[in-house]
Amino acid sequence: MAMERANLLNMAKLSIKGLIESALSFGRTLDSDYPPLQQFFVVMEHCLKHGLRVKKSFLGFNKSLWGPLELVEKLCPEAAEISASVRDLPGLKTPLGRARAWLRLALMQKRLADYLRLLITRKDLLSDFYEHSALMLEEEGAVIVGLLVGLNVIDANLCVKGEDLDSQVGVIDFSMYLKNDIDDYRSEESQIASILDQKNYVEELNRHSTVHGLQGRVDSLEKSNSKLIEELAIAKNNIIKLQEENQQLRGENSLILLKTQQHLEVTQGDVSVERDTYKQSRQGLDEMYNEARRQLKEECQLRQDVENELVVQVSMKQEMELAMKLLEKDIHEKQDTLIGLRHQLDEVKAINVEMYQKMQSSDEEMKKKNDMITRLEEKTNQITATMKQLEQSQQLETDLKIEREWRQTLQNDLGRERDAVAQLSTEALQINGLKKEFHRLQDENIQLKSICEDQEQALEELGSKLSESKMKIEDIKEANKALQGGQVWLKDKEATHCKLCEKEFSISRRKHHCRNCGEIFCNSCSDNELPLPVSPKPVRVCDTCHALLLQRCSSNPT
Repeated sequence: MAMERANLLNMAKLSIKGLIESALSFGRTLDSDYPPLQQFFVVMEHCLKHGLRVKKSFLGFNKSLWGPLELVEKLCPEAAEISASVRDLPGLKTPLGRARAWLRLALMQKRLADYLRLLITRKDLLSDFYEHSALMLEEEGAVIVGLLVGLNVIDANLCVKGEDLDSQVGVIDFSMYLKNDIDDYRSEESQIASILDQKNYVEELNRHSTVHGLQGRVDSLEKSNSKLIEELAIAKNNIIKLQEENQQLRGENSLILLKTQQHLEVTQGDVSVERDTYKQSRQGLDEMYNEARRQLKEECQLRQDVENELVVQVSMKQEMELAMKLLEKDIHEKQDTLIGLRHQLDEVKAINVEMYQKMQSSDEEMKKKNDMITRLEEKTNQITATMKQLEQSQQLETDLKIEREWRQTLQNDLGRERDAVAQLSTEALQINGLKKEFHRLQDENIQLKSICEDQEQALEELGSKLSESKMKIEDIKEANKALQGGQVWLKDKEATHCKLCEKEFSISRRKHHCRNCGEIFCNSCSDNELPLPVSPKPVRVCDTCHALLLQRCSSNPT
């Protein structure tokens, strides 16, 4: 898994770098048919698929990219518009197609890096969709998200409705990244090795990917297999011929070396510089030959593996055809390198002949060569100094280019921050106005509270006066009834305590006359009612009169 993450990180670096460089030379506005942009989406799809958990549904097993990408809508409300537009597209039927459309819309919005950065920060949510060692959960995912910031300088104009995103085959085309020049191959050998590892990894992915509806094409696959076997045999014969020619050239070189060694023993001190250059060229050619031979063996082994897998995995036709096309391209490239090596060997042979002729006349030109050696040493020192200066200038140019890009991004961020500061200043002014309005309302509230307290106090006074007036009216009514019945009513002013319980009267404990004896009692001591001779209806009587009247009624039932 670590090797896969490293391969995908290298592929992402190459695709993003190539896309930015080609877009800057192309004019920065790209469409759907631009090959580097298509390869970038394929690489991003492989990166997001790495370590994705297999989920079982009623239709079978599947790996869906749409699940983790839907989480961005919850983490960032601005992404809801993209998700809604993806769901509304009529031509998309699979989750993979929706994920591809989401990537294209996020790139057009120039928010792809921001959305994925929010996604990788929530590893607790991503762990439901990815394995523990997946690329999105490791440091490589953060590096890729950082590289995506550079894509903000590109303007993309993509038509998502016109593309068939459900049935696209996501295979990486390595011909856009491989180097064909031999000199570049020497200086960038490590990069090409990493690219070959990436190619092997993607081929393995292509072999294990699911393909539907290929069972009826077994016969055509067998025919193409036989053609590929014939082409492999022809390539092997060509390789054997080239090896024989290389052996012959090496034999001729050995004979020439034996002759030159005899002359070099005589003039060893004079021709030391030329012999060192010859040894270096010989060593470089041997290394290139061994490297080419090793790569040819690897290619032969790869072809043998392809032959075995063609017999076993019949259902992988489409991916195998693409892989074989890539292998054919690599064979042609290796044949070109072998032809270049052969030309170099011819040149070395011519150089050896010239050296043999020069060594015959070396005795006469000994003094001249000594002077030339000193001059050459001075020139080499000058050349090394100039080479160092050129390397420093190239490094400074690259650093300057990177700084310009970062400066542009920082200027964009500064503009956004200024807009945010202006918006916050306007909101602060609004808040100050609201604060003044709040203080004004507080003052009005205090005034209203004071008015309300005055009104409540006036209402309490009116209530007390009303209760007193009501009590007076009841006393007058009771006095009238007592006068009519001939009883002696006690005045309200004369009674301050209840006749029975002796509790003091107040606003809550009111005075009540007993309609039988005329004394004043509280409500609890005079809550009984009985009919009297004066009044046929039940009227208020005290507890003592109530007991006496009941006793009289029981003793005189008539």
